[in-house]
Formats: sequence, structure tokens, C-alpha cells
Amino acid sequence: MKKAGIRSIIYKKYRVQTTESDHDYPVAKNLLNREFTADKPGQKWVSDITYIATGQGWLYLTAILDLADRKVVGWAISDTLKAVGTTVTAWRMALKNRAISSHLLFHSDRGVQYACAEFRDELKNLPVEQSMTGPPGGRKGNCWDNAVAESFFKTLKSELVNHVHFATRAAARLAIFEYIESWYNRRRKHSTLKYRTPSQQESYFFTTAMAA
Repeated sequence: MKKAGIRSIIYKKYRVQTTESDHDYPVAKNLLNREFTADKPGQKWVSDITYIATGQGWLYLTAILDLADRKVVGWAISDTLKAVGTTVTAWRMALKNRAISSHLLFHSDRGVQYACAEFRDELKNLPVEQSMTGPPGGRKGNCWDNAVAESFFKTLKSELVNHVHFATRAAARLAIFEYIESWYNRRRKHSTLKYRTPSQQESYFFTTAMAA
């Protein structure tokens, strides 16, 4: 890379605070405990929220990934950080894309969007157990507790967001839609998936299950 004059496009930028963990809602234990693998889809999902700058103001992107195939199964873009437009909307998309058939561990940070009653009501009557960042004892977690979700956002920003000025929120919404649905889920290969794409890994699990 040095001889060819190539350098990484990944770099730090100004960070907007999207996690409001100072609230009175219940906080779940860290049941995932940095075990970022799953035997099959629908066992472990991770989620987080990040910010996108536009000429018309901030947008907030919520993403839900399945640890089995690293596919973004649900996502939402909102003008505000309210749960109804962030975690609730992303969760409902995830359920449409991948129905829950057995016990699911849902892992996130301790933000109010995941702890509030509006979001927890969405999990009722489903075989879903919440997990949140942080070690035992009640201390706050760090980025490594939700590394897969953080890694997705880092990739999104290094490959798209940091190189584009979005004049409007509509332009950002379209670009992110195309990135997630056309590129990331379908064509971007992952070393953790033995250089398969999330869609290829999903097909692999489906084929294996059918053959069993």
C-alpha cells in the first residue's frame, strides 16, 4: 500500500451523541457478553443508532443486524431520536424480513430508545430476551460490547457518508437505502463469513437447513 501510494479512507470524525443512557427505565443485563457468533439466523440480533449530516439537518439511522449472516434485517431513518421513528420502526421491518421462530437475544446499548416502554412493548408476547451493553455490576459499557453494530456504522461512513455531502435529507435517505439494500446486504463480502456476502450466507443457512 505504501509503495502504491494507497492509504485507508477510514478516519475519525466529529461524533454526535445518540445514546441517552441517563433515564429511569429498566436496563437489561449484558447477556451477549461479546459472543458475536450465532449458529443460525434468528438467534442473536444487535442494534445501534448513528447520525448522518445533511444540508437540512441531522438524520438518525437505526440498524438491526443478525449475527449469523451479518445481514441488516431492519433499519430506519428518522429526523428525531424518538423511539417511534428509530428503534420501533427498525424492529418492525426486521420482523417482516425475518420472522422469529425461536428464542432470540436482542442486544443494544442502554439508550432510552431501547429501554423505553414504547420499544419494550414491541417485544411482548415474543420469545425475545433483551441484552444491553455493560459488564455485571451496573457500570456502563463501551463500544466493544456492541462491536458488530459499531463496525457496520464505521463501514457505512468510511465507504459512503464521509465522502458525500447530502444537500437534502431525501438525498441521504436514498443513498443509504441503496447502500444497505443493494450493496451491503447483497454484494459486500465479509471476512467473518469466509468472504461470502450476507445474502450468500443467508442462502447457505437456508440450503443447509433444507438438507438436514
